[in-house]
Amino acid sequence: MALTLIFFILSAIIFILYRKAEKTKGMPGLPPGPQGLPLVGYLPFLRPDLHRCFADLARIFGPVMMMKLGSRQCLILSSPEAAKEVLRDHDATFANHDITVAGRISTFGGQDMVFQPYGPQWRALRKASMRELLNARTLDSFRTLRQQEVTLMAKELHRRTGVPVDMGQMVFVTSFNVITAMLWGNSLVAEELERIRVEFREVVVGIVDLLGVTNVSDIFPILERMDLQGVQRKMKQHKEKLDGLLSTVIDRRERTVNTRGVQEKAQDFLQVMLELVKKEDPHEHLTVDNIKGLFSNIIVGGIDTTSTTIEWAMAEMIDKPETIRKAQEELDSVVGKEEIVDESHLPKLHYLEALVKEALRLHPPTPLLLPRYPTATCNIGGYTIPKGTKVFINVWSIHRDPAVWENPLEFKPERFLAGMSKCDYYGNNFNFIPFGSGRRICVGIPLVEKMSLHILATMLHCFDWSLPDGMKLDLVEKFGIVLKKEKQLVAIPTARPSCANLHE
Repeated sequence: MALTLIFFILSAIIFILYRKAEKTKGMPGLPPGPQGLPLVGYLPFLRPDLHRCFADLARIFGPVMMMKLGSRQCLILSSPEAAKEVLRDHDATFANHDITVAGRISTFGGQDMVFQPYGPQWRALRKASMRELLNARTLDSFRTLRQQEVTLMAKELHRRTGVPVDMGQMVFVTSFNVITAMLWGNSLVAEELERIRVEFREVVVGIVDLLGVTNVSDIFPILERMDLQGVQRKMKQHKEKLDGLLSTVIDRRERTVNTRGVQEKAQDFLQVMLELVKKEDPHEHLTVDNIKGLFSNIIVGGIDTTSTTIEWAMAEMIDKPETIRKAQEELDSVVGKEEIVDESHLPKLHYLEALVKEALRLHPPTPLLLPRYPTATCNIGGYTIPKGTKVFINVWSIHRDPAVWENPLEFKPERFLAGMSKCDYYGNNFNFIPFGSGRRICVGIPLVEKMSLHILATMLHCFDWSLPDGMKLDLVEKFGIVLKKEKQLVAIPTARPSCANLHE
C-alpha cells in the first residue's frame, strides 16, 4: 500500500514537471540577474535604499533583470521600453498588484481599489470614484472649497512670518481638509474634525512607513504567523485606529439620515457609496469595508503624494534659488504682484508646472511603483517571465536615465518647457511615469495636480523662503513605498506684497 502511494505521488510529480516543460518548450530563458544563496536568494546583499540598489545592479545585468528574494522570483525593470511592455503591451496580464501582508491588513483584507484584484469589484470601485468624485465636473464644483483652504493656509503662514514652519505638516492639513470635505462633507462637528485630523496624520505616517518595510513574512510566507519584525502587529494597531476614525464618520452619517429622513440626505461621495452598499446588483454592490478601503486609498494616497511632492519641490528650489526667482517672476506677471493665486491662473503658469514635473522626475512618489505580477507566463524584453513573478518597475531609475535625460541628476525645470514639454502625468510617455500607466494608473491625478500647483503657487507668490540660522539643506532620500526626505523640510516664510490681501 505504501509503495503504491509513493509510486502515485512520484508519477504525479513527473507528470506536472512534464506538462510544465511542454508549456515552456521553445520559449526563451529567464532574464539575467545576480546569483544569490540557497533559500534566501539575493536578499542578504540588498541595501536599504532599494531603488538605488536595483539601479546599480541594472547597470551590470541590464534593464530586464531577475533575482530570487527568499522563495519569490522577482523581476526588476529599469527602462522605458521594458516598462511599456508591462504597463501597456501586456497591461491585462499585469493588471493585479502584488499585495503584501501589511498591505492586506491596512486595506481591510484587500477590499480597497489599489490592491483589489482586477475584476468586477475593482471596476465598481473605480467607476464610483471616477463618476462621483474624481471627474472634471465634480472637481470643479469643489473649486471654491480648495480656494478657501489654500487661502487659510496662506493666512496661517502669514501669522507665522519669521518663524520656522514644517512644510509637510502645513500641506498635510490643507490637503486633509480639502479631501475629507470632498469625501464626507460636513458630517463632523469642529471638535471631531480637529481630533480626527491629528489622529489621521499619525495613522497615515505609520501606515506609509510600514508599507515600505521589507517584511520577512512576504519573502517567506511560512513565517507570517510568527511576525518576526512585528510589522503585522504594528499595522493592525494603525488599521484599528483607521477603522475607528472612518467608523465615526460613517456612523454619524447613518444616524443623521435616520433622524432627518431620506429627503435631507447629503449628496456627497460618502452617501453615494452607502447607497451602493444597499444595492443588490452584483456588479455594483459594495461593502462597508470597501468604502473604508477606498477612503483609505484616497486619503493616504492623495494627502501623502501632495505633501511629499511639494516638500521635495521646495527643497530643490531652496537649494537652487534662481528657480524661486523665475517662478515668482512668472507669478507676478500672470497673477499680479498684489493679488492672490486662483485656480484660473494655473493653466498659464508654465514654469511652475515644469517645477512640479521636475520634482516628480527626480523624486517620484512611489519609486518602484506598486509591484505587480503576471497572471500567465509571458515574454518581456525577449525573456520568459513565469506566472506569479513579483514585478518592480524602477521609475526612479527610468527618470534618471542619461540615455533619455540630459544631465539627469540636475534639478532643471526648463527641460519640461522644451524637448519634454509633451510629458504629461497620464503614462503616455514612458520616459516620465511618476503615477504609473495603464488601467491601474493612479486615479487621483487630476486632484493631486490641482492641489500641488495651487499650494506651491500660493507659497511662492505670497512668501520668500529661507532656512533657519545654522541649518543646512539636505536632499537625502528615505526609501519606502513613498520616497520621502529623510529629514523634514523646515523653512521660514517672509511676506511678499501679495500678502496684503490676506489680512482678515
